[in-house]
Amino acid sequence: MEVVLDSYAQPYDALRPVICFNEKSYQLLDHVRDPLPPVPRHQARVDHKYKRCGTVHFFVALEPLTGQRTVTVTDRRGNADFAVQLQCMERFTNSPGARSALDAYPSSAVPTPSSRGSPAIDPPIRVDLHASWLNMVELEWSALQRQCLGQRVASKDAIERELHA
Repeated sequence: MEVVLDSYAQPYDALRPVICFNEKSYQLLDHVRDPLPPVPRHQARVDHKYKRCGTVHFFVALEPLTGQRTVTVTDRRGNADFAVQLQCMERFTNSPGARSALDAYPSSAVPTPSSRGSPAIDPPIRVDLHASWLNMVELEWSALQRQCLGQRVASKDAIERELHA
């Protein structure tokens, strides 16, 4: 725990930035009946019934000391998708010395050049910190939940528009 907190307390180093990385599943839902708009003295009325439209997965990379964030929406969550997102994280920082904090993702899932069936990350990204509740991305999830994920969204395109707005 102290290692994670100490890394957050270090001054910003462009050659070795700390990147917090996490993924999350999200259920796509649509209304069965259109909600009634709010009228004076009554809030909007939403039917409790919904239609399930599948799931999507979010991958978020956050550089806590600069506030830079990138969110990617994918249809699947697998080791190959995880590897692609780690490569995007490397491009996000433009620094081969980036250190990452991962939240409960098994380190065995981080692809290496010897892994079969997964694209290798070259050069490998150092996973220095394994954090769960200390991962700064959890604050980003909370903000996204309050701003746009706390409603029914029925499609991947709609969720991408909401997230990037």
